[in-house]
Amino acid sequence: MQNNNLNKAELKEQYNIEMWTDDKIQAFRETLLNWYDQEKRDLPWRRTSDPYKIWISEIMLQQTRVDTVIPYFERFVKKFPTVQDLAEADDDSLLKVWEGLGYYSRVRNMKQAAIQVVSEYNGAFPSEPEEIRKLKGIGPYTAGAISSIAFGHIEPAVDGNLMRVLSRLFEIEVDIAKPASRSVFEAVMYHLLDPSRPGDFNQALMDLGATICTPKNYYPENSPIKDFNASYVNETYLKYPIKSKKKKKKTVNYFAVAIQNDKGEYLLEKRTEQKLLSNMWTFPLLEETILETSSNWKSFQKPDLYAIDPSDLNILQKYLQASFGIEAEINAQSKGMVSHVFTHLHWNVYLYKATVKKDAEMIPANCNWVSEEEFDDYVFPVMQQKLCKLLKEVTLF
Repeated sequence: MQNNNLNKAELKEQYNIEMWTDDKIQAFRETLLNWYDQEKRDLPWRRTSDPYKIWISEIMLQQTRVDTVIPYFERFVKKFPTVQDLAEADDDSLLKVWEGLGYYSRVRNMKQAAIQVVSEYNGAFPSEPEEIRKLKGIGPYTAGAISSIAFGHIEPAVDGNLMRVLSRLFEIEVDIAKPASRSVFEAVMYHLLDPSRPGDFNQALMDLGATICTPKNYYPENSPIKDFNASYVNETYLKYPIKSKKKKKKTVNYFAVAIQNDKGEYLLEKRTEQKLLSNMWTFPLLEETILETSSNWKSFQKPDLYAIDPSDLNILQKYLQASFGIEAEINAQSKGMVSHVFTHLHWNVYLYKATVKKDAEMIPANCNWVSEEEFDDYVFPVMQQKLCKLLKEVTLF
């Protein structure tokens, strides 16, 4: 347990947080843990104390719903049952088992962390919080969750879920969207954590935030800790948590071209390391800006990307020939559009069908001609899966 945290007087002076008496804290612990013992969710990673499996679950649960994670978790630990197996995994197998879960940097970091565990800790997952935090891709929340749940350390696991619960509990006037705010909530948690059951205490607050103290449709009168909840008692719960609005995501438009040869195969491109969705396969993706840079002209009107005019179509065909060595005839009418959201970007991807006019003598090394029956052998990001589904839909065009 860290000692460089704010005491009760400092919490009051600096943040106007009225920390409870020791007796009230103990009563809160008992109330919360009694509720957890009765109502806790039965999740596969809660049936083990193996830090490796707890780690996998915590990484998967970042920005992903529990019901989505469960089948991925079960497949992952079956495919890679030990940290040694993960460290030795080839990238394609690793991305395939993660396929569709998104945020692929997480699984790449997991492999690097597994290599660290094998090489620096002789294959035994480190037990001390400061050592856990040294592993690739593990931040303060994940380190707190692993060290408290797997090893019983008195460490908080502070994420957005927990900050929402504490904000309402103490009427905390701190913007939870700011990274610096985490330290305030960690200071509160060091006072509250049950020293005999820190892992269960963290998970109890997680469950409370996931099932009762939710972002929307919040009914505090149903909470087992309502008597401790200052925002419920004072009827201010609609005000909390305080959270500034995120910066609007940049929108980027792409053309995805499903190019088919005379054998019925489609051209797939493996994304490079330097691009988003790296090392995964997609139809050729062409950013809308190629029309502007190629024509040196930009319309004052928003273009209709569902139907390309002849001049723009010619630009796309020349781009395909220059980039992929393929002469293709593109259908000017789009099959439709799919959206995909990244952390700071919003992609609108317009799908077009094309047929090869002349067999290419050579395509780039990172491309393959692939039949639909072989698609399952390739690692597709969610966006490509959406495009494949759209491709099969019957349209009027």
